[in-house]
Amino acid sequence: MQSVQHIIAVASGKGGVGKSTVAVNLALALKACGARVGLLDADIYGPSQPLMLGVAPGTRPDTEGDQVILPVEVHGLKTMSMGYLTTDRTPLVWRGPMAGGALTQMLEQTRWGELDYLLIDMPPGTGDIQLTLAQKARVSGAVIVTTPQDIALLDARKGIEMFRKVDVPILGIIENMALHECTQCGHVEHVFGSGGGADVAAEYGAELLASLPLAMAIREQTDAGRPTVLSAPDSAAGEAFMQAARRLQERLAADDATQGGAPDISVTDD
Repeated sequence: MQSVQHIIAVASGKGGVGKSTVAVNLALALKACGARVGLLDADIYGPSQPLMLGVAPGTRPDTEGDQVILPVEVHGLKTMSMGYLTTDRTPLVWRGPMAGGALTQMLEQTRWGELDYLLIDMPPGTGDIQLTLAQKARVSGAVIVTTPQDIALLDARKGIEMFRKVDVPILGIIENMALHECTQCGHVEHVFGSGGGADVAAEYGAELLASLPLAMAIREQTDAGRPTVLSAPDSAAGEAFMQAARRLQERLAADDATQGGAPDISVTDD
């Protein structure tokens, strides 16, 4: 973990807002910007990143001894997920401490190597996994994913407040499913409302990193294991993900400049 410069939690207050889709595309967008990127699927009960990345069923990470796990490298990302350790028909009937322990093992025992960014696709909510991450890792900040509808915004605020209580800064808001453009007539409609993401960002003094469309292509590309940043980088959604990645890099670079950057620690026999 000492070789990871920035750990970024991609989180949401509730499920169904497209958080995992945003996480995998944001990781690929950062990779396209030239960064060294890892992606940890921290949704212990419902891991989805192996499917979204097109990893062949049955893929297992290699190990070195009993304590070191080698990440699965796909599309230039170093990845780890409970989806590599179970089958798609194996439910994990675990209590919270067991899930927290699994996260700790994947986080600390994976040989991530030199990374600029490690994105952590968090489960929805404000429970054990979120608290475990805050306790076990030096998190640079969180990206909150929401849709514009009121119920999603309500839960997004709870997620933001949770991170603030554990001193994790909010790096920005990504508004998903902001508008839908009819593929037949071109009519644009705000299915889930409009402006909600910008309102929450303004309320907490955070930046709206991107506003993403509700598009069938995004779902089809992700289900096929070729997320939008890979399969359609010049589309409106692809450009929005790239915009979010660049803004995220700028925010973290500004934070490093303010804080003097991460310290260089050396150990000698003197």
